[in-house]
Amino acid sequence: MLLRKVPGFVPASPWGLRLPQKFLFLLFLSGLVTLCFGALFLLPHSSRLKRLFLAPRTQQPGLEMVEEIAGRPRAREQEPPPNPAPAAPAPGKHDPSSRGRRKEWLRRTRPTGHREEETVPFSFDFNAFRSRLLHPVLGTRAGESEEPQSRVRAQREKIKEMMQFAWQSYKRYAMGKNELRPLTKDGYEGNMFGGLSGATVIDSLDTLYLMELKEEFQEAKAWVEESFHLNVSGEASLFEVNIRYIGGLLSAFYLTGEEVFRIKAIKLGEKLLPAFNTPTGIPKGVVSFKSRSWGWATAGSSSILAEFGSLHLEFLHLTELSGNQVFAEKVRNIRKVLRKIDKPFGLYPNFLSPVSGNWVQHHVSVGGLGDSFYEYLIKSWLMSAKTDMEAKNMYYEALEAIETYLLNVSPEGLTYIAEWRGGILDHKMGHLACFSGGMIALGAEDAKEEKRAHYRELAAQITKTCHESYARSDTKLGPEAFWFNSGKEAVATHLSESYYILRPEVVESYMYLWRQTHDPIYREWGWEVVMALEKHCRTEAGFSGIQDVYNSTPNHDNKQQSFFLAETLKYLYLLFSEDDVLSLEDWVFNTEAHPLPVSHSDSSGRTDRH
Repeated sequence: MLLRKVPGFVPASPWGLRLPQKFLFLLFLSGLVTLCFGALFLLPHSSRLKRLFLAPRTQQPGLEMVEEIAGRPRAREQEPPPNPAPAAPAPGKHDPSSRGRRKEWLRRTRPTGHREEETVPFSFDFNAFRSRLLHPVLGTRAGESEEPQSRVRAQREKIKEMMQFAWQSYKRYAMGKNELRPLTKDGYEGNMFGGLSGATVIDSLDTLYLMELKEEFQEAKAWVEESFHLNVSGEASLFEVNIRYIGGLLSAFYLTGEEVFRIKAIKLGEKLLPAFNTPTGIPKGVVSFKSRSWGWATAGSSSILAEFGSLHLEFLHLTELSGNQVFAEKVRNIRKVLRKIDKPFGLYPNFLSPVSGNWVQHHVSVGGLGDSFYEYLIKSWLMSAKTDMEAKNMYYEALEAIETYLLNVSPEGLTYIAEWRGGILDHKMGHLACFSGGMIALGAEDAKEEKRAHYRELAAQITKTCHESYARSDTKLGPEAFWFNSGKEAVATHLSESYYILRPEVVESYMYLWRQTHDPIYREWGWEVVMALEKHCRTEAGFSGIQDVYNSTPNHDNKQQSFFLAETLKYLYLLFSEDDVLSLEDWVFNTEAHPLPVSHSDSSGRTDRH
């Protein structure tokens, strides 16, 4: 032994150690063992030695920071996420007859981004999903050879040309920037996305795919592979990143099966998780992408209903595509908080404290600040293949309260949804609230039997009111907000509310009402919008919003919004397409119009649950 070689050492026991020295030796030995074992925790996550000695940790609800997805096995023994959505097919594989015409423009290419973004090991079975799809993704194109369809086909082709022009202008002058400025022919970054770039690219992917703009889709995909990096460190809107980037990437993956989209979506989803580190789990509106940040917003003390209430669809799909339960847990907790909290007259105010879990103001709106919360309730029900009873009940309860306290009919007979401020009504309706006609139509089928016809009529009346806001302007485009007072109806009363920024909500409702009723009036109204966009918003280098819809020669705002390509043009295209193109039986659209798949039952009768 080493101790035997120490000068002056005299053994005093069979082990060669005196009692104090034995104690010191044992202390030294135990410290050495502890040090060696503890070092295992500092080894890389992929270390074989670490995996040998340490069992993998399971994710527990409420953890402040989550493990990386890479290397996590799918936790099948854990409680499944509520209604997990299946993947959508790559085009050409949803029916056997189409396999021979598999689109080569969707050839797979290996991602070339940073190494940290290259792999998220997880198996996802596309074939199983394809067997459950009720309709081909792009429809059957049935009946297009019939004479009555020729005009509709030409109208659809015109909308496709508008999308192509918008994309090519963006590519020429602003590729990689978040949005195009068509008047100055340059790009715009803004500060909403925390340093992320290419919002228009991500927002355009599924629209390009839908319209079969093959070359343009490949350009967008190549940019995502080569130039869309997540190593940013700014502060971003949780809501905007979720609906545009996460939604766009998820949709692109479900439509094409290209792994790059799934990987980027999951990695970006991980970067949003620190926003949920609040006492209630209600996320702050702004998340910091800086390392080790807690994700708390720097401005304001309230979270906005439409923002934290519009995460459910995307986060359930993130869990489905990653196997990481934390995404579903975060949105389930939001539901839990909202179910428990008292609601004034059954209404949901727009502002909630993420610290106390109490409402901050009693301002209720189905337009801005509240809108997509209600939309995501009915769409969660539909996306779950009608198994998410909690979402269904919350939606119809909220709709009844809205009818009771916010719904009004003007002296001219126009139905509108006012805004509620602590019991006092503002008799105005924002352009953002015009999505509600489509929402109510979408949910009418699953209402109580005695209410179904009523909701269909209500949806039609609200949509008619929103059309009136367009028809009563000089440009035939609608203002940002319109009022019902002082003898004026469905018109803006201030210049600050008279602008139009290429918003989609009105044509969104036209599309839903068309699919429900096939009343030709909705296609007529939609075509009026197409003509107005061409006349007043098309410029030499893209489309631009206008500053005053009541001026027949309006000034442009020099911005081609990314949602114009994601939503406005997509909904117009679908309005003039067959019902089985992105069928509502197979897909729900997030609030940026990115289609996400419905969870159908498989052949064994099992239903994936969200």
